[in-house]
Amino acid sequence: MEMSGSSSGRLLLLLGFLIVSSISATSDSIYDRFVQCLSNHSSPSLQASSIVYAQKNSSFTAVLQSYIRNQRFITSSTPKPLIIVTPTDESQVSAAVICSRDIGIQPRIRSGGHDYDGLSYISDVPFFILDMFNLRSVDVNISDETAWVQAGATLGELYYRIWEKSRVHGFPAGICPTVGVGGHLSGAGYGNMVRKYGLSVDHIVDAKIVNVNGTILDRNSMGEDLFWAIRGGGGASFGVILSYKVKLVGVPEIVTVFRVEKTLAENATDILYQWQHITDKIDDDLFMRLLVQPITVKSDKGATKAKKSQKTVRITFIAMFLGDSTRLMSVMNKDFPELGLKKEDCKEMNWIESVLYWANFDNGTSVDVLLNRTSDSESFLKRKSDYVQKPISKTDLEGLWKKLIELGKPGMVFNSYGGRMNEIPASETPFPHRAGNIFKIQYSVNWHEEGAEADKKYVNLMRELYSYMTPFVSNSPRGAYLNYRDIDIGINHNGKNSYQEGKVYGDKYFLNNFERLVKVKTAVDPRDFFRYEQSVPTLPLKGN
Repeated sequence: MEMSGSSSGRLLLLLGFLIVSSISATSDSIYDRFVQCLSNHSSPSLQASSIVYAQKNSSFTAVLQSYIRNQRFITSSTPKPLIIVTPTDESQVSAAVICSRDIGIQPRIRSGGHDYDGLSYISDVPFFILDMFNLRSVDVNISDETAWVQAGATLGELYYRIWEKSRVHGFPAGICPTVGVGGHLSGAGYGNMVRKYGLSVDHIVDAKIVNVNGTILDRNSMGEDLFWAIRGGGGASFGVILSYKVKLVGVPEIVTVFRVEKTLAENATDILYQWQHITDKIDDDLFMRLLVQPITVKSDKGATKAKKSQKTVRITFIAMFLGDSTRLMSVMNKDFPELGLKKEDCKEMNWIESVLYWANFDNGTSVDVLLNRTSDSESFLKRKSDYVQKPISKTDLEGLWKKLIELGKPGMVFNSYGGRMNEIPASETPFPHRAGNIFKIQYSVNWHEEGAEADKKYVNLMRELYSYMTPFVSNSPRGAYLNYRDIDIGINHNGKNSYQEGKVYGDKYFLNNFERLVKVKTAVDPRDFFRYEQSVPTLPLKGN
């Protein structure tokens, strides 16, 4: 018997209603059980319901979306957590881990929400978000040049609190002030002082983590293996990072920045070619970031003719120098005269002003803006990463320019390496991409069109550019940066092939450090409770 169109439509509506009702009922059930469990494992004064949000709660959507930085993951089809837990003290994190384990629901741990592929707040299995935004204290001690910073704090808050206490101290971490400390530091963390001081993890001296048993551990009680693993291996594979104790670094009273743009018509190819040969060897106080973007320019075709559009590539040289402009000019004239830097291109300022400059705030903006935890520039985006170990020839650069112009939308960011990065052994922390790398590439595309077709279009453009770059970047394996999360390079389904699947992306992120991470994971979380789509797997069971 055939079903009529109207009957078929009613059946689909009914099925949809039943699915939604089932999800809602599951959420309500998990909520009730979780609240009861939290009450049993927390201080009697805790009103557990005040830190747990069910899907039917009127604030659920606002809390969920407040720390989603990629609009790709705010859609009707994006998997939603059954509940969101927002602890206000460390003991509640312990209780949440115990309850999630006992109830059998997977946690997704979110500090700032800048995970590029959303793995800190989405999953294809039933899950809840353990949202750390309330745990954001920063305690700076200038006498011993350290700071305890909780996982939910942002980099902007960390920088601000350092500046409150000292004008000659800073911390080597990212340039985006709304990035969460927990994810940034556990994934290595780098910024515009990387050539002088290395990575954020190179300055972590202690940490606090909640393990699978709900126990709070510091460096002494967790042991050196686990302490090693959570300094670049991604904290969410091993437990819940509560806080890090970091060693501050010295910054001069005056730093200098510059921003110089060059198009292909302004000799950009030759300048970039030379940059590759000096950028990892130049004075350690100097860091240069290059934005490589396809653009459309207007060109004059005579006084009586209209301007004609022409596609080209623009390279923007953005620099951070730990010193004054006179010394910077001396360094540039000696080692990189090809850029043609002029004294008037340089801007002197103090370190905290440079933080605002690199975050693209207008000149004169109050430093208080660093306490703002929201971002005004969120869009749909996709990122990927690579490492360049040999200079790219001029001919190949010209081929790359043609490819960028052809694709039209994706851009690239080149980040200088060398300096201190060459001095720290690859095995010192899980992050292995040290000596031998000239610069790191970040592939970048942003868009504003909604819908699956736009998503597919722009992600495919990125993949095409990434594929094109294969001959010019590291290989066997092709390296990748954990904090530029990229599920294209592999996903773990967390089944019987978990180790084999994890090795695919694990070798790219961690190179020879992957196997040590697996051993640590197996020791501290043998049942693989803390798992997600790109977590560190446990060793395979014997016989598998």
